[in-house]
Amino acid sequence: QVQLVESGGGLVQSGGSLMLCCASSGFILHHYTIGWFRQGPGKEREGVSSISSSDSDVRTYYTASAEGRFTISRDNANNATYLRMNSLKPEDTALYYCAAVLGDIYSRRGQFAAAAYDHWGQGTQVTVSS
Repeated sequence: QVQLVESGGGLVQSGGSLMLCCASSGFILHHYTIGWFRQGPGKEREGVSSISSSDSDVRTYYTASAEGRFTISRDNANNATYLRMNSLKPEDTALYYCAAVLGDIYSRRGQFAAAAYDHWGQGTQVTVSS
């Protein structure tokens, strides 16, 4: 049974940092693309970052809002994917989800399409105060 569990969210001041963790079970992590998404209050779910499967050259993707501030990484041995978030802003406040899909997503646009992912966690709340 595929399961994704997010952790690491919390309340942080503007400019602060958080490290989110997506713990996975029930599947072989390095065969999967992992994406991070978020949904802020009154907003639609949007992509943040993704990392390709480790079966090929590992590629990472970031949306414009995340580029330069967020870093995605994975630890296949420990079945975990991370999202390091620095220089947080109040507009980063959202429920953050990780998602998984078998294999690679070959288009940049597809990396941030929720419909491309088959498995989702329940989310972890990130709140950034000004």
